[in-house]
Parts: sequence; structure tokens; C-alpha cells
Amino acid sequence: MEEEENKLRTGILTFFNESKGFGFIRDLGNQQSIFVHINDMVDSISENNRVTFKVEMGPKGAKAVQVKLDKP
Repeated sequence: MEEEENKLRTGILTFFNESKGFGFIRDLGNQQSIFVHINDMVDSISENNRVTFKVEMGPKGAKAVQVKLDKP
């Protein structure tokens, strides 16, 4: 399981609430929806942007961390 968490993933930011500072990323590998908090974003990201991220287990389940804009 540890390796699974450290793997760099690619996804799409499908929803982001600017005022509350959280949203969800759809993992393009397994279609899972992953929670993301603004504090875990490295770049400024908008809805529908393609991103790279890692997954960590937080107190409420899986969350995206080290979220960056996926630059082509």
C-alpha cells in the first residue's frame, strides 16, 4: 500500500470551491474522485485543469497532495 500512495498520478480537477478552499480531482487511472485542499496545491489550479498529484491517507480518507498543474 505504501508504494501505491507514493506513486505520481494524473487527474482532472473536476470541482473546486474557492471560498471554502477544497475540491475534487478525478484520477485518470482509476476514475476515483479524490479530495483536495488548497493547502496541498503547489500551483494555482482551476476547474478542468489537468494535474499531477500524490495520494495520502488523511483522517477522513484519501486526499491529494503535492498537486501541480500538468504542463505538457
